[in-house]
Amino acid sequence: MHQRYRRKPDQAVTAIRLQLEFDSFTYRKWGSDQRAHAGDWLVEQDGEVHTVAADSFGRTYRAVGPGRWLKTAPVWAESATQDGSVATKEGRTQFKAGDWLVSNAADGSDSYAISATKFQQLYEPDPDG
Repeated sequence: MHQRYRRKPDQAVTAIRLQLEFDSFTYRKWGSDQRAHAGDWLVEQDGEVHTVAADSFGRTYRAVGPGRWLKTAPVWAESATQDGSVATKEGRTQFKAGDWLVSNAADGSDSYAISATKFQQLYEPDPDG
């Protein structure tokens, strides 16, 4: 069952919008090819770098300082019971049983997967949910 969570307030990221003229680029992460497009965001947290689709970033993050952003929109998540993969806006993400399947929407869309350790570091139950 999906439960509602929110990003912990001390978990801001550094992000920059890819405001360059290009069609797209591909990179390999999370066991699959990922694709970024002009206008997407390049995000760094704790040495990990990835891209976030422009529409998803715009709906879910808010500026908290110069170049610093906090995900303020709630997410819905559950622990995976078996290995698999999930389609994301950027590509596919492989996951293992025990990892967390996270969605930026209550209907399960705009999904991704992260490790249990990372999920516990980033998220807490949403008291408004």
